[in-house]
Amino acid sequence: MSRKMALRRLCAVAGVSLGVFTITTAAAHAEQPLSDAPAQVYEARNRDTLQTHLRTSESAANASTPNAPSYSLYTTSILQDLHDGLETMQSSYFSIWLGKYTTAIDWTAAVMATHVSATLASLSRSLTYTMPGTFDKSKNLDVEAQMVENEINKYFGQIATYYFGEDHFAIRMQAYDDILWVVLGWLESIQFIEGHSAEHYASGSQKEAAVPEWHARQFIPAFAHRARIFYEIAEKGWDWRLCGGGMTWNPRLLPYKNAITNELFISASIGMYLHFPGDANCAPFLSQYDDIKDKKNRKPSDKLLRAQERGEQCDENTQTESSYDPVYLANAINGYDWLKNSGMKNKQGLYVDGFHIAGYRTNHSKTECDERNEMVYTYNQGVILSGLRGLWEASGKQTYLEDGHELIRNVIRATGWTDGQIFAAASTHPEKPDQIPESHRDILTSWAGLGAGGILAEACDPSGSCNQNGQTFKGIFFHHLTTFCKPLPAVPVRLGRTYAASRETRILHARSCKEYTKWVVHNAKAALRTTNKEGRFGSWWGANGHAGQILRVRRVANAMDYQNRPDEYSARFEEEAHTSDDAGGAEDEDERLAGHDMTGDHDERDDTASRDWNDRGRGRTVETQGSGVAVLRAMLEFERLGQSDDGGFVP
Repeated sequence: MSRKMALRRLCAVAGVSLGVFTITTAAAHAEQPLSDAPAQVYEARNRDTLQTHLRTSESAANASTPNAPSYSLYTTSILQDLHDGLETMQSSYFSIWLGKYTTAIDWTAAVMATHVSATLASLSRSLTYTMPGTFDKSKNLDVEAQMVENEINKYFGQIATYYFGEDHFAIRMQAYDDILWVVLGWLESIQFIEGHSAEHYASGSQKEAAVPEWHARQFIPAFAHRARIFYEIAEKGWDWRLCGGGMTWNPRLLPYKNAITNELFISASIGMYLHFPGDANCAPFLSQYDDIKDKKNRKPSDKLLRAQERGEQCDENTQTESSYDPVYLANAINGYDWLKNSGMKNKQGLYVDGFHIAGYRTNHSKTECDERNEMVYTYNQGVILSGLRGLWEASGKQTYLEDGHELIRNVIRATGWTDGQIFAAASTHPEKPDQIPESHRDILTSWAGLGAGGILAEACDPSGSCNQNGQTFKGIFFHHLTTFCKPLPAVPVRLGRTYAASRETRILHARSCKEYTKWVVHNAKAALRTTNKEGRFGSWWGANGHAGQILRVRRVANAMDYQNRPDEYSARFEEEAHTSDDAGGAEDEDERLAGHDMTGDHDERDDTASRDWNDRGRGRTVETQGSGVAVLRAMLEFERLGQSDDGGFVP
């Protein structure tokens, strides 16, 4: 039996798709309406290839392992799509011999690696088994478990390769937000390794033979070391003097206290508190010897420098604390207190981009953040969610969960979603802002602030003008949304350091998250509809549903800090203003975007219906693929919410 055939049979027998990997064509997705009946859509798909096997084999698999998750055909198909998306991303964009996503930039590559680790964690939970297994062909689950394990190991091998390919020296010289993506990425990998090891390599013995540890555990010290080093570099960006606190975005430019850098610092800090396993390695960079400096001479001790040159470990006096270091918790609490009181939310309850200090270029004595950049991006609403989830677990304060749910509801409302159940408990905000800045106005007739028709979007999506940053943002939002909606623990993970939730709190949190499921599925289905014949996701998930509603799209700055690059900003918008003011300019733009020439190039063909809105601009990239993978993973995990009494993810 070929490997491909074996993997197909795995999906059929186990009810999961880690081994199916039947490629679903873009045409199959396009034929399905964007409806509120996802189960029927997915059951229609793949019925011919899966239904017969499921009827005959699902009961046998569950009988072999009574506690194994039992999945519907609908959930099985989501798993299949998730793996297809991951496989496309890794085979199309990751160069294993270089250990790099060759078309990514440093920070987006770190985010892609984070998506891989998070996806593997979800796939790992899709089948219950313990390695090494008996490998008895008469026991289907053993064979299937080995197939699943092989896939997990294949992708983990790519994560390990990326560790060596990541340009860690260059990133440490970049802005603080770039540095913090690295911290979150390796903490995510550590969590995946710990979870997969605990679930599938349980300690003890099996048939009088010791169960070995999963080989990936040997990478935890290296991953933890990089997370610590980068956290300590970023930690220097916190400043109490300007704006009353907060992280500075870039130490080499004018002060800018933006949402994303502060949210990353909060999430990274609480992540280090909860998940950092400790680090006994010497720091590799001379500027990072703060914790091993000789107190008298204020420089790295000769003994430790010589030890590092020999590749030895630091001595016991230089080892860092393991998880639950109160410094990390204090940083996270201070960070969120400052962010919450900074006035960085608009009338829709969404975080805007950030604050400048007016006149600081000529007057450094000014300290008040009084000039707000009103641009709204999706990821500014997402990264803080994992921080709030962690802050609740570390402090037990209910307000962190309440703030998270309020923000999620504000985001969903800002996509134009009108499901009243979701908004019943939300705070009162206008459905649309009173006034949108002129450069961002008239994007869609139904634009609600962060999308239209219930589909999350960047302001640059309809025009096809998103850069690498913008193409990454939506996936980041869904990744952190999924983290926020993990089940609350019924018992403390660590007594005295973390908190447990009462049954009432667990149920309330789970029910609130369940209310978001229809919206998450709506977005995931929209993303699936953008896949082309190679299985690559587009950037604008709402293209198919709203292309005809475009009135006039004005290009907007993609995460451009115009205060630090005023010449570039002014020249760009002067040129765009001149183009729009030309006779017929607006009409020509409307006509082009309506499909007559979506690429901007002359084409004699009249077959405009075959044009793809997502081929404009940068087109399909590793960043758009990562975002597609993240929203599919969110759909999988939110669909699992309904499979347990208290709404928790299936373990």
